[in-house]
Amino acid sequence: MADTAPHSSSLGARLKGALRPKKSRNRLVKKPPSESVSAEIVRRNNETISRSASTLLSQGAQSHLHPAPHSTAPDASLIDRHTGERRDITALIHGLQDSFEPGQDDIPEEFDENRPPGEPLISSLPPKLWHKIVDEFLSPTDAASLAFANKTLANILGPGPWEALRLPENHQDRIQFLAPMDRHLPAHLLCFPCAIYHVRIHRGEEELKPPNVLNPLFICPHAQNPLMPPPRTRLTPNRNLPFTFVQLPTRAARYGLEYGIPVENLFRRWKDTASGWSHQTRYYVVNNHLFLRVISSTFAPAGLPLSGQRHLLYSREDYSPYFSVCAHWRDGELMNLCKCALNHIPKPRQGNGPEQQLARRIDSRIKHVPTATQVVSQCTECKSIRRCTECPTEYLIELKLAEDKSDPFQKFKQSISVTRWSDLGDGTTPASPEWAAVNGEAEYDSFKAIGKRAVSAIFESQDSDFIPYQAVKSLNPKGIKKGEEGHNWY
Repeated sequence: MADTAPHSSSLGARLKGALRPKKSRNRLVKKPPSESVSAEIVRRNNETISRSASTLLSQGAQSHLHPAPHSTAPDASLIDRHTGERRDITALIHGLQDSFEPGQDDIPEEFDENRPPGEPLISSLPPKLWHKIVDEFLSPTDAASLAFANKTLANILGPGPWEALRLPENHQDRIQFLAPMDRHLPAHLLCFPCAIYHVRIHRGEEELKPPNVLNPLFICPHAQNPLMPPPRTRLTPNRNLPFTFVQLPTRAARYGLEYGIPVENLFRRWKDTASGWSHQTRYYVVNNHLFLRVISSTFAPAGLPLSGQRHLLYSREDYSPYFSVCAHWRDGELMNLCKCALNHIPKPRQGNGPEQQLARRIDSRIKHVPTATQVVSQCTECKSIRRCTECPTEYLIELKLAEDKSDPFQKFKQSISVTRWSDLGDGTTPASPEWAAVNGEAEYDSFKAIGKRAVSAIFESQDSDFIPYQAVKSLNPKGIKKGEEGHNWY
């Protein structure tokens, strides 16, 4: 057997073979055009979830057969072998949210136009059962709303719910049934004495006028009936706010201007020539509630006796304050706080006798000499904001230096200013908690209902005006409720 000679090769050939890269076992294969990147991600996520779920199920079965002691060690299948971090399966599940196309089962039932009608299901119940439900468990308002739901229920219940709303004792229930229809009747306004929607005769041009001016907003047969007055609240003597002007701005804010009027149309400023008090009102709609602010002020002489303070604060017609108050002003410390503020006005030195000359020499050596034009500081009792405990109303009593243009000798004088803030409700019905509480027709716990934020802060946050921090205290800290029978209010 002959020996084979080795194959001779040059040095360059041997180096070329040594430096040649090895063939990779993994070859790049182009994906078919039908498979996208998102589909590949979904497929991998599904495989990962399936493996994790099968692992958890197998471990749960093993632990059920062979219960082991409680262990806090993490599951090995949920640990990433490359980074050592715990894998979060919820991230994989959330990654699938865009991978499914919405189908017929994903449409909510209320928006599903193809769902079967519910009238056959209503008709399947015996009529006696429906009448029993209406007679024993529903109010007249709810019974009428149920009959108004569809024709099937209207035929089953018959005219009974409508006849019940016509009864005089169910007048308030009829109003509660009609009030939600505001959104469908922009050209009408609900009349509460009649419990009927009347056509607005000055649509969009309604204007708030004094009570001695005839100002009908719709034609009502009870407009001149003193036994059925329309709901209103007192602002100042001889000035009221009808409830219709609470409806109009709140409807406009809730549904659009065609349903009412802008709230700016209610702003007013006037002066009572008989009493000398000046008033200005401002309104805002916040969260569909009408908020009111009334600022009343008048010049206050210094050193008034108690009878002079009463003459300055009270109307001689009905012994009510000249400024704006709620129905609970007699309960609490409101009038005593006003008298306390009047006592802080300094009385200047008068006369030229020996005692007055001695007092002037003493005053000349004192820094703070009492003058009629100095800035007055109030005590902690009368300068705080006071909140009525029975309605959403707050008061602020201030002493200010104001200009009197009618006096040519003394231009600036001390004045007392009383500011009232109130929440008048949402304007749906006079039975709303806030409106009824302000008029003294319902019980209301203002500190529990309003909470920590003040009514004054809610109102002033809508405007650029700034009020310095004031502590909010109770208007009736003792909780005494005697009304007119009490002796502290006058």
